[in-house]
Amino acid sequence: MKQGRKALTQRRHRRVRRKITGTAERPRLCVFRSHQHIYVQAVDDAAQHTLAAASTLDPDLRAKLESSRDQAASAAVGQLVAERLKGKGISQVVFDRGGNLYHGRVKALAEAAREAGLEF
Repeated sequence: MKQGRKALTQRRHRRVRRKITGTAERPRLCVFRSHQHIYVQAVDDAAQHTLAAASTLDPDLRAKLESSRDQAASAAVGQLVAERLKGKGISQVVFDRGGNLYHGRVKALAEAAREAGLEF
């Protein structure tokens, strides 16, 4: 039986989440990508608490971005979340791509976060 793109993404997401968990010292950096925006948050799964978050809807970025749909916007979000985590003293994370392929906007976000000082 042929599955749609959303079903395949959800299947990959469940498979990835079985293996990845975040802690207070090394939170899970999870990515959600919609057609128009990209969202990222650092989650401590043990305490079920979000430590930092950023998205293309963030007021700090919204005025600066031409479009919220391109790789430049994703890179800006990755850099912003890395700065927020570095401000809280966190430099290591576990990357959760949320079932998305590591390509395009998700890859741009990850590389920008690495360049800003996060290790994963």
